[in-house]
Amino acid sequence: MKQVHVVAAAIVDNDQVLFTERGYGTFKDKWELPGGKIEEGESKEEAIIREIKEELDAEISPDKFLCTVEYQYETFYLIMDVFICSLVSKEIHFKEHEAYKWINKESLRDAEKIDLLPADQLIVPHLEEYFKNL
Repeated sequence: MKQVHVVAAAIVDNDQVLFTERGYGTFKDKWELPGGKIEEGESKEEAIIREIKEELDAEISPDKFLCTVEYQYETFYLIMDVFICSLVSKEIHFKEHEAYKWINKESLRDAEKIDLLPADQLIVPHLEEYFKNL
């Protein structure tokens, strides 16, 4: 079974987190935190900065490591390192996603209602804990 290691950005603005709707591939129309694969020679922080620049044309700062989640999909095993990130500039241009939603900390449990990918569902309790400890 193929193993895929990715990074994801929990982009936080005040008490909200940005979720995006995939616009391509097997998981098209599912919701997730933006991010992607780590390229050879990249640190996780470098990868998340690059991925967000490519996907959202936005500059971010990976401020804090949040968690690692692992999930067995049908055709691959996913390891996802998640970082709390802040926007360096407030401009976002969605290049690969069909839509986006800012979900506030009180509504994170409801985030599951937007058809989150299974691995991303595992991140929600970590986000809730993060906001609780602010």
